[in-house]
Formats: sequence, C-alpha cells, structure tokens
Amino acid sequence: MSSTAGPYGPSDGPTVRIDRGGTATRSTMLWQALSALSLLAMGGIHLYLALTSTGGILGILFILNGIGGAVLAIAVLVTRGRLLAVATVLALLFLAGTLLCLVLALTVGLFGIESSLDYELAPTTLVVESVGTVILLITTVLVLRRPAPATTAAHRR
Repeated sequence: MSSTAGPYGPSDGPTVRIDRGGTATRSTMLWQALSALSLLAMGGIHLYLALTSTGGILGILFILNGIGGAVLAIAVLVTRGRLLAVATVLALLFLAGTLLCLVLALTVGLFGIESSLDYELAPTTLVVESVGTVILLITTVLVLRRPAPATTAAHRR
C-alpha cells in the first residue's frame, strides 16, 4: 500500500480538492458595491446642491448628474458579463469627467462658471469624486481582467 501526501500530510486516501467556483464574481462584487456607493454619493451631493443652493442651468445639470449617477450605480450592481464591463467603463468615465469639471471650475473656470473651495460642499465633493474615481478604476480593471466565460458547442452555433 502506497501512501500519498494529502493537504495535512501523508494519508492512504486520495487528496480531494473542491472547486468552489465563482471566486472572480465574489472578488469583484465588493468593488462593484463600493463603486455604486461612490456613484450614489456623488449623485446625492449634486442633487442636494441642485435642490438647496444651485439654480439655473447649473442646477439642471446637477439634477441630470444625480440621475446619471443613480442609473450607473444600478447598472454596476445588476449587470454581468460584457454589460458589466460596459457599465464600469461608462461609470468610470462619468465620475472622472465630473471630477475633471469640478477641478476646471475651481481653477480656470468652465463655460464661464467659476467655483471655489468656499462653495458649499466643494471640498467634500472633491474628496468623494477623487476616491470614487480610484474605486471605479480598480473595479474596471478587475472586471476587464476576468476570464471570459467558457462557451459550449451549443452557444457557438
């Protein structure tokens, strides 16, 4: 009788490995949730500003920003496969674009709109959008690096 080395040392029986599967999905799910929270936080700040202190065309753009953030947050949470990749890339571009607009408004002005860090929630927005952009960048990289699901002969026809 020959002895084989098992996971806990020598044994007479075969080593059994259990494939739990789904580890790629589980590892990105946390990042998807963090991304959705970032998008909701950014959108919530813009909705709050639009409803309390910012009017005119900028207020309308802030409302659209809040709606876009909510839609993308839902998309990042519920989509799978290629749609998830599309959703995370769009969400990253959306949040990074919003951050870029804020930075431009704070420095040189954007379409005649100038802002300062004294403006209500400007420092908070700067932090939320910066952290959110990093989170979405990580999420996007993780989603895009996942292996494609195996296709069967039935799917190829």
